[in-house]
Parts: sequence; C-alpha cells; structure tokens
Amino acid sequence: MTTTATSNHHLSPAFPGRAPWGTANKLRAWQQGAMDRYIQEQPRDFLAVATPGAGKTTFALTLASWLLHHHVVQQVTVVAPTEHLKKQWAEAAARIGIKLDPEYSAGPLSKEYHGVAITYAGVGVRPMLHRNRAEQRKTLVILDEIHHAGDSKSWGEACLEAFEPATRRLALTGTPFRSDTNPIPFVTYAEGNDGIRRSSADYTYGYGNALGDGVVRPVIFLSYSGNMRWRTKAGDEIAARLGEPMTKDAVSQAWRTALDPRGDWMPNVLKAADQRLTEVRKGIPDAGGLVIASDQDSARAYAKLIREITGTKATVVLSDDGGASNRIDEFAADNSRWMVAVRMVSEGVDVPRLAVGVYATTISTPLFFAQAVGRFVRSRRRGETASVFLPTIPDLLGFANEMEVERDHVLDKPKKDGEEDPYAESEQEMDEANKQEDEDTGEQEQFSFEALESEAVFDRVLYDGAEFGMQAHPGSEEEQDYLGIPGLLEPDQVQMLLQKRQARQIAHSRKKSDEEADLLELPAERRPVVSHKELLELRKSLNTMVSAYTHQSGKPHGVIHTELRRVCGGPPSAEATAGQIRQRIAKVQEWATRMK
Repeated sequence: MTTTATSNHHLSPAFPGRAPWGTANKLRAWQQGAMDRYIQEQPRDFLAVATPGAGKTTFALTLASWLLHHHVVQQVTVVAPTEHLKKQWAEAAARIGIKLDPEYSAGPLSKEYHGVAITYAGVGVRPMLHRNRAEQRKTLVILDEIHHAGDSKSWGEACLEAFEPATRRLALTGTPFRSDTNPIPFVTYAEGNDGIRRSSADYTYGYGNALGDGVVRPVIFLSYSGNMRWRTKAGDEIAARLGEPMTKDAVSQAWRTALDPRGDWMPNVLKAADQRLTEVRKGIPDAGGLVIASDQDSARAYAKLIREITGTKATVVLSDDGGASNRIDEFAADNSRWMVAVRMVSEGVDVPRLAVGVYATTISTPLFFAQAVGRFVRSRRRGETASVFLPTIPDLLGFANEMEVERDHVLDKPKKDGEEDPYAESEQEMDEANKQEDEDTGEQEQFSFEALESEAVFDRVLYDGAEFGMQAHPGSEEEQDYLGIPGLLEPDQVQMLLQKRQARQIAHSRKKSDEEADLLELPAERRPVVSHKELLELRKSLNTMVSAYTHQSGKPHGVIHTELRRVCGGPPSAEATAGQIRQRIAKVQEWATRMK
C-alpha cells in the first residue's frame, strides 16, 4: 500500500484539542514521520517512544482513524494505566469521531461504539474476554505506556493472552522503561555487541528533539539545600546538610526532615514556588502549580501552608477520593493557582496549564521522576517554560541533569560485584510510586525518627545539563534573581539569562564587604579564620541556651532559632560566623533574663 498518511483522510478541526501553533488539521513533524513510516512498513507491531507532552495520543488516534478508514481494522481497544486515563482516551477519541466505551466490562458492545478503553488491571482480570473480542473482529490494540504491561508477571501474561490474535498492535511510551527484567509484551528486543538485549523502538522522539521543535517546554530545576536536624529511634540527635555526602539512611532521613511541613524548609520552598508562579502568570495568565506529596497527611498540610502563603485554597487530589478525576478536570479547566496530589501524577494526566512544580515526595526512581516532570512540559504556545522545585538530593539532581537521555528496556543486566544499578527500581517500589497513599507504616517504622528542625537555602538552578547560581537565603536578592526569570522564553534565551544572573551574582558577592556579606556569599579566602573546634563550641553553647529558653518560654527550638535569625539577621546556625553566633547567644540570654 503506497497511500500517504494524509491522503483521503481529514482530521476534525477540533482535534487535537490544543493544536500546534494554531494548525488544528496538521500533524506535528514527528507525528507525520511516524505515520509515514507505519504506513510504508505496515507492521503488525509498532513501538513509538515519544517524550511526555509530545502528542502520543494525537498520533495514535490519527493512526487508528486511518486504519479504520482503510478497513485494515474494524475496532479499536485502548489499554491505559489508570481509570482516569482510559476516560481521557475516550474523550480524545470522540473528538475525531472514534467512539470508545470507557465503562465496558463484559458482553456484547453496543453498535454505536468503535471499540473500548480499558485498564491493564482490567485485562489482567479477564484476559479471555478481550481475546474473544480480538478474535471476532479485526482489532487495533493501543497499549498506552506499555511498560505498565510489565508491572507484574500476571499483567504481562494477560496482555499476551488477550491480544495475541489482534490484527495490529501499537505500543506507546513516554518515560524511561522499567529496569527490572520482566519482558514487556509485543516489544522487540535486540542483542547488542555486549551481549545485552535491549528494547528496540520503531520510532523515537526524545525530549531534546521536542525541545528544539518547540513541542515541549524547557524545564528549569530550582534546587534547595539547607540544614536538617532529627532524632533517631535510639534517641541520638543528628544534623546534616542536604546534598552533602552521607549514608543512604541519613540521606533518607534528612530528605524526610526537609519535607516535614512543621519545619521551615517546606514553607520557604512553597513560598518561593508561589513567587515563581506569580512571575510565570505574567506571561501565562492561567498557569498553575502542582505539589507532589508523599502521603495524604503531608498533602493536606501542604495545602494548608499554601492557603497561608497565598490566601487562596489549593485543590487536593487523593486517590481514595471518589471525585479525584473530577477534581483534576475542574483544576485543568479553571484559573486557580495550586493543586496538591499524592497518586494522581501518573503518565498522561492532562493538565496543560501546569507550569510550576514542587517535588515534595521521597520517591527516587528515574521512572517516577520522569512521570512527574512530564506533567509540566506540555507546551501550548511557543516560548512557555516550566519550573520544578526540588531538594538537593544527589539522585534527583542526576535525573534532572539527564532529561535528554533516552533509555531502552534492558533484559540482561550483568553487574560488577557490589555495584548497584542506580536505575534498578523494583516492581514494588514503582507500584508504590503510583498507588501507595499513606506511608505511616512499614518503611517509617523501620527507619523511625523525629524531625526536629529544617532550614531552606537556595542552592542552584539546573538547566540543559548545566548548573547556575550560588547559594543564597530565601528572600535574598540572589534568590529573587532566579525566581524572576520571565515565564515566556525560548530555550536559548533561558540559557543566556541564567548565565547573566550567575555572573551578576558572583560580581555582587565580590563587591560586598565582609561585614555585609553572608558567610554563604563570601569566597573561601575572605571567610574569617575560626577553628572548627571554636565554631562547634559556639554552636553547642547556642543550642544549650536555646534548649534552656525552650523550657522557660514553652516555644519549640525551631521557633526560637527562627526568631533569633529574624532579630539578629544572618544565615542558619550551621552557616553563621562566630560573631553572628555570639550575637544570638547574647540575644537569647537577654530574653531569658527578661522572663525571670
């Protein structure tokens, strides 16, 4: 068959819902290229790998329409990861005249439908039902986010059983493939020169290509560090700084301390993210923000903080809320500022106005990170940017710097003795990433601890594999320089502005006298010479005085330290100069004397 992808086929002007730069009846270049390749080769199985936000749904439904129009198939079955997504597929298909039943469960299908939209879990429950449908009529099966077919051995086997008779199978994915060794159904694996079998895509459209084409937004990552203090199950108090070398357990506990809504880290980061959202909304008036939380309690607490910061209510989406899908749809359609979600951030959740994100979860798999960031990259007009705030955790910074890396699913994974695979998330871990809500048991019991104090420090900006900026305190001019980057910029303009701001920040810090500068801002050669032992003794004295004043005043440690910083100025204790610490000791002694 030599028919081109566009001959005898016309897309409704209403499809896709967001046309690429106003051309509703034209495909993007990559979509047209994939269509041309498919029609030329006429394969039974076709795997398309395209970055989140590139328009996989548009491509798949255009191909489905073409196959139906040319009588290659008689019906369509779409398999999606979640209930929300199967309904989203049905709505998108209806816009070009393909009617899919998202509520199908069993029995004959009404003649008004061209097919069904189901979930992988649904296939797992009744594979023979769907096999019978595929045997009775020529069927196109669209497997959305195909890596989910490897979530469990039973799901993979069910997909093989159900869709082996299908006339055509189209597999889609937009995120790095899973790194366990469960083979993914209907995916071709090719052995490389190293003897390792890797998945082989029929068409690939990566983030770098999409960014160059203006199809997706450039992502600016704003990383925040800071000092954390917590008490272990054994009663030991530990202090550490996010981003500094420490054990895996210490990283986990410092990270969870930062995300504790009762500390200072989350309020400061949320405030910064809201300031960034205000700046972005100057160019994108309906831009919204999303906070990705670890559990329900944290989600509700973050929503409360957002209300205190903004004066407006945030939309909270929890998976056990029967109206979760409706809440997402309402937020997508309105003009409100913030949504807080736990589970509902999986692939394909379509809220195109999301432009600012806060990664406030301890999930550290590359697959989930890519899913989460994918919520912010969908571009509606040329020049839009996305901003994601995250803690200075080495794994996360690595993922952020590797946005353009394309990964295949690897079946064979030889490792050197003692070497860990940084991308080896287990089935259970990935399942928890999308399905788990409350984490008050299990892991928390295993690593029981009490968060005592957290402080936020602006650390750096990551963009296009490069890092910019110097550490600065929340509210400082240096932080505002980066929060104030315009929301409408071309990728090369983002790079240029970041370079200019960094140069200005370095020059500014050099001009300040030592008395005016924060310890964070001073070059090493200009920092006061005080022995490590002296500083430790001063900090110990300050903490002793604060503890005594806690019992006297009834105020928590963190509140007192915050008041001391507000009154005396300067950075957190761990970064303060000897003179600044002595000033705080004198001030807390003064407060204690007044109460006697």
